[in-house]
Amino acid sequence: MDPKYQPQNFEEKIYKFWEEKKLFEAKVNPNKKPFSIILPPPNANANLHLGHAMYVYEDIMIRYHKLLGDEVLWLAGADHAGFETQYVFEKELKKQGKSRFDFDSKTLYQMIWNFVMKNRKNMEKQLRRLGFSLDWSKKKFTLDPDIIYIVKKTFKKLYDSELVYKEKAIVNYCIHCGTSFSDLEVTYKEKQGKLWYILYPFDINNNEKGGIIVATTRPETMFGDVAVAVNPKDKRYKKIVGKTITLPLVNKEIKIITDLVVDPKFGTGAVKVTPYHDPTDFQIAKRQNIDSSLYKQVIGFDGKMTILAGKDFEGLSIKQAREKVIQLLKQKKLLIKEENHIHRIGYCYKCGNIIEPLPMEEWFVKVKPLAEKAKEFVNKEKIKIIPKRFKKNLIWWLNNFHDWNISRQIVWGIQIPAYFCNICKKWFVSINEPKECPQCNKKNFIQEKDTFDTWFSSGQWPYATLKTLGKDIFNFFYPTSVMETGYDILPWWVARMIMLGIFSTGKEPFKTVFLHGLVRDKFGQKMSKSKGNVINPMEMIDKYGADALRLALVFEVKEGADQSLSEEKIIGMRNFINKVWNIGRFLYLKTREQKNKKNQKKISSSVFKIIKNLKNEFAKEKKQYKNLMKNYRFSLTLSLIHKFLWHKFADFYIEQLKEEIKNGNIKVLKELKKVYLYNLIMLHPFAPFVTEVIWKKFFGEEETILKVGMK
Repeated sequence: MDPKYQPQNFEEKIYKFWEEKKLFEAKVNPNKKPFSIILPPPNANANLHLGHAMYVYEDIMIRYHKLLGDEVLWLAGADHAGFETQYVFEKELKKQGKSRFDFDSKTLYQMIWNFVMKNRKNMEKQLRRLGFSLDWSKKKFTLDPDIIYIVKKTFKKLYDSELVYKEKAIVNYCIHCGTSFSDLEVTYKEKQGKLWYILYPFDINNNEKGGIIVATTRPETMFGDVAVAVNPKDKRYKKIVGKTITLPLVNKEIKIITDLVVDPKFGTGAVKVTPYHDPTDFQIAKRQNIDSSLYKQVIGFDGKMTILAGKDFEGLSIKQAREKVIQLLKQKKLLIKEENHIHRIGYCYKCGNIIEPLPMEEWFVKVKPLAEKAKEFVNKEKIKIIPKRFKKNLIWWLNNFHDWNISRQIVWGIQIPAYFCNICKKWFVSINEPKECPQCNKKNFIQEKDTFDTWFSSGQWPYATLKTLGKDIFNFFYPTSVMETGYDILPWWVARMIMLGIFSTGKEPFKTVFLHGLVRDKFGQKMSKSKGNVINPMEMIDKYGADALRLALVFEVKEGADQSLSEEKIIGMRNFINKVWNIGRFLYLKTREQKNKKNQKKISSSVFKIIKNLKNEFAKEKKQYKNLMKNYRFSLTLSLIHKFLWHKFADFYIEQLKEEIKNGNIKVLKELKKVYLYNLIMLHPFAPFVTEVIWKKFFGEEETILKVGMK
């Protein structure tokens, strides 16, 4: 053994050995207990970041259960990441002086496909570099034809169960990215803005003086007003409720109505109702049965004012229109006052521009019935949440989900299998391309252009992947054992997997959810390229090896808690790995020295006592290890091995027994080796490379820890 462990000399070779020996390939084995995890699919197009390196928790579980003798499956996969990937690709096009509008949808789709496939290999190589024991023989992609078929089948089942509907409603639309988003994909920030107080007169010609003063943060949308609303309990306005007022600048008559949602303490307690530009206003208008033919979309999907705002405003940007409206209101003496106002504004989570609430006819999933069933499974602990504190969060989300719009106006994704019959004037759903309309038997229809929200397809990932591998695999490994992911995507993904999994299979998609925290820099700040505090996992592996990075991500990190990661911590774990190597080297060299010796020297009483204490401490360590692993206390498990190997085994027991070993006491050496080698087995799930290298040094290049198991 070399004096110093050099991970770059071994890691690639070791991983190749594991793959060639098919040590990660799972089979249906009724004589073994199944243990399965479906990898949360990383973006096929992008390099891995530290968040992906947190898959180390899954590898720990997989390797541990393999050592226990279970039949394990860790299924590899990749996500097409619809909008995310198209966004990246459009940036590439922009560098070439092109845009998505230069290509038809089929051409653009194929271009993105080629782009993704080129980069996917790199992402998979990085997963290997981290030592992840994935079953590559079964790897899946969210745009595999068999996966697409299952996603479409789920949509049809939801449609047939009246849990999917198409409706014109207010959606979160990014005018820069050109697509809508669900509520969860909007980032809200409090910003300093203005609150304008505008007089809506009873009579624009002043035949009847007075009116009602409305407070608004968006005067440019007033061209789409259909009413002014006040709270029915607000005594100030009781006498004028139902009265007709005039919409300024438009000279259109609208009424004063009441709705309980109006906050009497906001502004004057009177608000404009603009159903096509505010989700709350849309609901008010629906509740008050205001004729939908009166709704006007005065801001277009390009972010400019439409003709419905009037010829003088058509084509203006939102900012230009706002300035012009305020100017005209001042001229007509209808702007009573303006004041500073802090309000919540929604931003696109990707490009950072302001989200526009706009009306679109989209496909929605009726979430409540699905959420109720999911809650039942969680409350009955058919699905356990670890750490337990996140169970409340999950239940809160399941109680508060809105209906989920799953339509996305992008090319890169699974096209929604819905068709509009031009004769029946109705929609129908078909998994395969239909030959005719099922209602009129005519072939005069068009397919929905929108694609599914990526979360809709990835929400089916556990059962979709296993179903494509055949009934035997599905029945043996489903429900899966654990879903491990970051707590930050609990509502986006975990909740949706539970809802869709139960709906489609009648079973929970996984028995346990284990949530890890976010990785931050050493000062606790969120990592970002703009801050320059990003740690590249591949660079850390180049410098210190995969094991050092893996250990740093787990060591002294409370389950589900955010952690501060620094290069110094990775160096600290590299030092521990070197300690493990040095212990092994010492024992290995002494074993070789004594190979042909037959010294069965009796153990003195003092040495016997030391050995006995070592055995007792080792037995205690083993018991604690299994208990901690069983209860998902991975950080404490690693600390246990770290403390035992470094501070007890190396610093005390080897030092106490070093002279005995030098004097050729084979029995003492055997006892030390036995304890050390079992500690290698226990450490293996955390640091697979160094433990495997050392194991091979002791037992031969064709041997592997993974086949030894825990006795």
